[in-house]
Amino acid sequence: MSGWLSSQFGRKIYFASSVAIFTFASLMCGLSGSIWTLVFWRFCAGIGGGALFATSQTILKEIYPPEKIGMAMAMFGMGVIVGPIGPYLGGYLVYNYSWPVIFFVNIPIGILAIFLTLTYIRDNPFDKKTDASVDWLGIILLIVGIGSLQLVLEQGERNDWFESQYIITFTLLAVTGIIGFIIRELTAENPIVDLRVLTKGNVAIATIMNFVLGFILFGSVFISPIYMQRFLGFTAQMSGAMFIPGALLSGMLMPVVGGLLSKGTPPKYMIVGGFLITAIFVFWSSFIFTTNTGTEPMFWPLLVRGLGMAFLFVPLSGLTLGGLNGKDVGQASGISNMIRQIGGSMSVAIIGVLNETLSAEHRANILEHVTPDNPLVNERLNAMKAGLMSATSDAQRASQQALAFLDYNINKQAAILSYIDIFHYLTIFILISVPLVLFARTYKLNQDAMGGTNS
Repeated sequence: MSGWLSSQFGRKIYFASSVAIFTFASLMCGLSGSIWTLVFWRFCAGIGGGALFATSQTILKEIYPPEKIGMAMAMFGMGVIVGPIGPYLGGYLVYNYSWPVIFFVNIPIGILAIFLTLTYIRDNPFDKKTDASVDWLGIILLIVGIGSLQLVLEQGERNDWFESQYIITFTLLAVTGIIGFIIRELTAENPIVDLRVLTKGNVAIATIMNFVLGFILFGSVFISPIYMQRFLGFTAQMSGAMFIPGALLSGMLMPVVGGLLSKGTPPKYMIVGGFLITAIFVFWSSFIFTTNTGTEPMFWPLLVRGLGMAFLFVPLSGLTLGGLNGKDVGQASGISNMIRQIGGSMSVAIIGVLNETLSAEHRANILEHVTPDNPLVNERLNAMKAGLMSATSDAQRASQQALAFLDYNINKQAAILSYIDIFHYLTIFILISVPLVLFARTYKLNQDAMGGTNS
């Protein structure tokens, strides 16, 4: 709803207020004395933080001249891309100090951002408050639909999906809310979210590609740290550090990407290149999943991931906003960012289901070969039993421990094989999605009109 809210209150006040809410909520999070107090203030932080990304893109698009917008978005993208440093820094602060510090570090940055916003940001002449009634029905349907969808995606696996009446109820609410929201926004005179913007420029195609980006980005980040910590013995800080070189590479390449955009390079070609590079990272990663992979084999694929991301974030923003003017910029930015988050949530949910299903299948396949009449199995069990007997004189206990250790190894192998399959599926998903970008129109940024002309 950031586009509509910006129009109602003016982008300067709305953006500054959002930063202020986020900053104050961060302070209160750090001062929280109970888990539910912390949850409440995290909710408040979401109210403020939810507007920042979409509104920032809108401000950049509207205050920079067309020939500089590419570089401006690149500088903005540097802050987004180096995000993986955040979890590493958070782990360091929690380990060496205390958990409230990870919230307190936001406070001086937030105060500075409020001051700079009130000093330098100007209101957009297109942002004019209307006397029309608020689309409360649209707001309610949006909250019910998207809120229920998020809940189903995040809670489905632990509640056995549609075996749970709880999940069935919220699935029905999600479907009803989203369909009702779409119908309402397409027919309302003053919609809270103008879905008609999807018919303009490249917004529809860019929104789909933002979904793909969220799906791949969250999916790969979801699996890799779990694999590192569960099977390789990495600490949370070590697994976070593995993503830093790729993030730094992305940050260093952002000015290059911005320069290419400013010189008229069509963003769709960079997006194709970025997704293909990301597909290489995903496919390459599937070959390094073993029980004893070291840090060096994982370093290079994650560096390639950073290279691919450098050619995705900023060009996708350019593709989304190219050819748009006025309030359409805020509406398109808000929709595309929401869809990217939904893509990430769906990715985590689907990968969770796939991991369970594929692990069970691989375990069953492995067990077909783990039989009492298999000499290799007996040899392995006897070797483990002999080793355990050196620590205990209880032969029965050693035998039970050997069987438990064998079962653990089978589960580990099954999980790793499922990760390999999932990364293969992600590779196929990327390659199927990429050709859609080629249908996008090219908008030149060197025209006098903010939206440019298309070709």
